Amino acid sequence: MKYTEAKLKKAASSRYMNQDQLDFFREKLIDMKIELRKHLENERSELSQQSKECDDLDRAQIEEEIHLRLRILDRESKLLPKIDEALIRINDGSYGYCSNTGEAIGIERLLVRPTALFCAEEKSRQERIEKAYKDS
Repeated sequence: MKYTEAKLKKAASSRYMNQDQLDFFREKLIDMKIELRKHLENERSELSQQSKECDDLDRAQIEEEIHLRLRILDRESKLLPKIDEALIRINDGSYGYCSNTGEAIGIERLLVRPTALFCAEEKSRQERIEKAYKDS
């Protein structure tokens, strides 16, 4: 049975992370990885062309745009190892479960963020702790 997002959302909680669901997320992660690589390659190619075609009058604005795009590319490229780690978790049977608590992360959260390591409650707890340290 090929799963869709709608079928995943309707699946009984007792069937959480069954083989069909794992296959769905494996395919989703692989597709994400392929698309992300294509996007990164296209952006890098565009950036190299853009920097060659600019004139001196627009240099400052173009440099600022390039800097911003490079920051975005850097952030996006950091997603690749997270995708690989999620694929490893699918293979070892730990995918879909919080790395800290062992609780189910939940289909809804995984659909939004397939690389999620933590359930929503644990992630919120970590963010509160981070904020408390930043505010100190």
